[in-house]
Amino acid sequence: MSRCYARQRLGFVAALTGLIASVGLLNGPAASAALPTPVSAATARSYLSSLTVATENHTGYNRDLFPLWITVSGTCNTRETVLERDGTNVVTDSSCAATSGSWYSPYDGATWTAASDLDIDHLVPLAEAWDSGAGKWTTARRQAFANDLTRPQLLAVTDNVNQAKGDQDPATWVPSRSAYVCTYVRAWVQVKYYYGLSVDSAEKSALQGYLANC
Repeated sequence: MSRCYARQRLGFVAALTGLIASVGLLNGPAASAALPTPVSAATARSYLSSLTVATENHTGYNRDLFPLWITVSGTCNTRETVLERDGTNVVTDSSCAATSGSWYSPYDGATWTAASDLDIDHLVPLAEAWDSGAGKWTTARRQAFANDLTRPQLLAVTDNVNQAKGDQDPATWVPSRSAYVCTYVRAWVQVKYYYGLSVDSAEKSALQGYLANC
C-alpha cells in the first residue's frame, strides 16, 4: 500500500468517524425532556364526565405502599430527573444531585436557585389517590403512579406551597397563580382518568366550574 493511499484511507476513516459521531449526537436523547402537556379542556371535560363519582373514605393510607423515587437512569432517581427536567441550566454531581440551576414554580410564580427550596409535587396526591381507588391497586401500580413521568403528575414547585396543598383536591385547593389553574385542573382530570380513579361530588363540581372557564 502506498503512503499516499494510506493517508487518503486514514482521512476517509476519520471523516466517516466524525460523521457517525455527529449523527449520534443529533439522534441522541435531549438533555432534559419537557413537562408533559395536559389534555385540552374539551378532552378534560369529556374525561370528567366519565369518571365514577364516589364518596371518599378518609381512613388514612400507608405511604410506604407507594414506592417513591425509583431509579430512572444511571444514578438518577425520579426526583432528580424531575428537577433536571423542570429547571434551567441545571448542573448535577456524580450522584445526579442538582448542585445549581434555576427553577420556576408554576403554582406561585416564584423562582429558586437551590434545589432544597423545591418539592416534587404529586399533582394528584398519594393520599387522594388512595382514597379514590389506589388502595385496591397492587404495589407495582402504586409505584408506577408515584413515579409517573409520562402523565403531567410530577412537577417541581416551591416546597412550602406544596406542603400547604397537602392532600387537598381542587374543591379546596388550586394554585394561587391564576394563570396556571386551567393547566392544573386539566392535568388533574387526565391523571384521574388514566388511572381509573373516582372523584367525589364536591371535587367534580369544582372541576366542572374551572373547566368551564378554560
